[in-house]
Amino acid sequence: MERFDVLVVGSGSGMTIVEGAINKGLRVALVDKDPLGGTCLNRGCIPSKMIIYPADVVQETRRAMVLGVKATIDEIDFKAIMGRMHESVDHDRHHMEESVAKVPNLTYYPVQSEFVGDYKMRVGEETIEAKDIFLVSGARPEIPPIKGIEDVPYLTYRNIFDLEAPPKSMVIAGGGYISCELAHFFSALGVEVTIVSRSPTLLRHIEPEIGSTITRALNTRMSVLISTEVKSVTETRGIKAVTVADAKGEKTIEAESLLIASGLRGNADILKAEKTGVKADDRGYITVNEFCETSKPRIWAFGDATGKAMFKHVANREAELVWHAYDNGHRQALDYDKIPYAVFTCPEVAGVGLTEEEAVKRHLKYLISIYPFSDTAYGDAMGDKEGFVKMLVEEETYKILGCHIVGPQAPILIHEVIVAMNAGDGSAYPLLDSMHIHPALSEVVQRCVWRLQKPGHKHT
Repeated sequence: MERFDVLVVGSGSGMTIVEGAINKGLRVALVDKDPLGGTCLNRGCIPSKMIIYPADVVQETRRAMVLGVKATIDEIDFKAIMGRMHESVDHDRHHMEESVAKVPNLTYYPVQSEFVGDYKMRVGEETIEAKDIFLVSGARPEIPPIKGIEDVPYLTYRNIFDLEAPPKSMVIAGGGYISCELAHFFSALGVEVTIVSRSPTLLRHIEPEIGSTITRALNTRMSVLISTEVKSVTETRGIKAVTVADAKGEKTIEAESLLIASGLRGNADILKAEKTGVKADDRGYITVNEFCETSKPRIWAFGDATGKAMFKHVANREAELVWHAYDNGHRQALDYDKIPYAVFTCPEVAGVGLTEEEAVKRHLKYLISIYPFSDTAYGDAMGDKEGFVKMLVEEETYKILGCHIVGPQAPILIHEVIVAMNAGDGSAYPLLDSMHIHPALSEVVQRCVWRLQKPGHKHT
């Protein structure tokens, strides 16, 4: 039985641990049945943004008429878009594969694995043992109990990038990040898209004003069914008949493709983590403390495997903190109240920190402001009628509690707030005191701070 100093399960953000351990001269085992690079590189952030950016260009061209620009789109080359994406992803993955093969003291197991005892794992036909273990095993699509789903081919984020041609029509079950981003892409291609969401708005975990804005905006380009659930599905001659139900009753939607984007679950059950003493919840997410330590000494878990804040930048930061704790004993907890996020749909969404609902639940005294893009010179020049910034700060200290943005360039605009929250006392005063270029869209963030008032105050 091979024995290692370190075992890393997962080749996404887990590679931070692999690199650190190799540099210390430790013997390392890397286990991942999926392609090197993890979800972000192969099935998530990178491929999705490679195809979504062309959709942004399409949508901007279509709305150019509002600005007095008459533009037409002659053709959208699906194969070219997907080919460009695959070329980029394959290049990065192949570079990783070549590098891993050359690293001394690193053994890579690209096979299905599961634990068979304390600190022991079966990898293919072998069994290995490690002194210290890091579980960065990600998550997988959770398939809801839809009647007939086991007999009908469907798409998830894991296989949708393998499409060779766009369908003429698509039903998307789910109203979260993945749903909104991919709906934006396929709609831009001319696919007849129907989103079916059980929640009263899309993106239900963010500010309701933003969820309502996204629901309304996407509903102008596709069919958005809210407070609706997919009940059953059948297929006849390649056409899916998807039966959905809301408070008014049931109806059936026909489409060529069905995309399931209704949630994720952890992989602890596949790993049989309990056999090495690691506890997980009923959705397969590994239970950890504030330092990413599991219930078993010398076993850590982070990233999507824990289900906490499922973003690549969070997993990367967790990896850094875990490594520092392992390497030099300096344990530091990540402040999940300052996690930023972005949704690359149209309009774009971004935010950081608490929502207003969370502030209320914590009984915080706060000030609040909502400022529209259209009330700035550049927002008016863009002709934007939907975008706005929502800001929450602590009443006495002006400490930023949260900021949420919907509109063009939202993932860029949010960054000055992220920096302000993590610098100095974390207050909004630097946003007020810093000179902002006029007329630039970033003025909308500063002006939102200008307008802070107690909840319930009506601006006149």
